Amino acid sequence: MAATPRDVIDLHRRWCIADSHADSLMWNRDLCARSDEGHVDFPRLFDAGVKLQCFTLVTRGFPFIGGFETFAAVRGWPREARATEWTRALWQIERLEAFCARSEGRARVTTTGAALEENLAQGRLSAVLGVEGAHALEGRAERVAELHARGVRFIGLTHLSNNDAGGSSFPMMGNRPLSELGHAVLGEMVRVGMSVDLAHASERTLEDILAHPTARYFSSHTGVRGAGGGWRNLSDDVLRRIAERGGVVGIILAPVYLGGDSIDDVVRHIEHALDVMGEEGVGIGSDYDGMVALPKGFQDVTDLPKLTEALLRRHPEARVERVLGGNFRRFFRETLGA
Repeated sequence: MAATPRDVIDLHRRWCIADSHADSLMWNRDLCARSDEGHVDFPRLFDAGVKLQCFTLVTRGFPFIGGFETFAAVRGWPREARATEWTRALWQIERLEAFCARSEGRARVTTTGAALEENLAQGRLSAVLGVEGAHALEGRAERVAELHARGVRFIGLTHLSNNDAGGSSFPMMGNRPLSELGHAVLGEMVRVGMSVDLAHASERTLEDILAHPTARYFSSHTGVRGAGGGWRNLSDDVLRRIAERGGVVGIILAPVYLGGDSIDDVVRHIEHALDVMGEEGVGIGSDYDGMVALPKGFQDVTDLPKLTEALLRRHPEARVERVLGGNFRRFFRETLGA
């Protein structure tokens, strides 16, 4: 018998619901307060039963425009915070720290696998920090260690355009490989124990990262090429190689990458990834607050149970639990550090 909405909410309360990508910090909203704007804040995450949410630090704007400083000014960032890509990253870290401090113990920036498990036992939200684009380092690989000390646990080397570390998957970017700096940043990430987010890497940059013998990598938000959809979706070969290293692919909710705008399109991408990677390689990476639309019927994170219902109509409960968060729980327990 299909699960009812009430049953699904109960499952979300019991499961470790996890999402590997939200750009909420760049919008400068108070994440402690319920908002009608955007997709994510702490109250809505609690309502949806989310236990692990990755928050990414965005420091550069759209390709060819470079308008992030203007965007940040419109959103009320202080002048000193928006001055450089490095200060933008640090300010967003400070904002998340402040939100967690005001959350009355219900959310914590989470930096170890043990802390993740403790948070789950205590009913707290684990907030995991990542950086979207190594341009935030401003050419200084040694800053990886500083970000790690500040709680950052993964970096995507490129974002919407090429940078001094490597190539972006965005169209007309030339499919560049990792640069000398990119290799240095990757090596430093491996040294300090930071995971690599593959989400926006060009095919040649992807190949350079996948060739590293010990790097731990995953994709925080993507579609899969074998199910159709957008230009930066991952091939089956890349999916298999991520799974072989113990990584997880977060399936994006954005229709532009799914080839359709329904929850069934999300399910189609999840199912293809399951077929290629197996049950331990697939998760959810929504791209909440990332300037992309959500499927029809999705307003924000509180609609996530609709996806759970759709999956439960086709898959056993244990498999759906892995996809909805069990796999990312395992991945971050392994990679966050001791």
